[in-house]
Amino acid sequence: TRCLSDWSSDVCMIKGGNNIGRVGTIVTREKHPGSFEIIHLQDAAGNQFATRLSNVFVIGEGEKPWVSLPKGNGIKLSIIEDRAARLAKQR
Repeated sequence: TRCLSDWSSDVCMIKGGNNIGRVGTIVTREKHPGSFEIIHLQDAAGNQFATRLSNVFVIGEGEKPWVSLPKGNGIKLSIIEDRAARLAKQR
């Protein structure tokens, strides 16, 4: 087993919170004694987001995931992008 300090730049999936289902690579880790530790991630589209340590599940080493990724590779689309994709699919 590896500790979290070795997990920098590993692929992980968010399993809880507002970012559930997103996939990204670990950028940094913030330690807050007496409170929650925060993990900062970056997805394949270059968007950065943060979540609690308890919501992070490592699914790969480096840039290569050990499991197959969900549709869209875990990238969360904005409302406008999602609507445009659904309209394009209907046509």
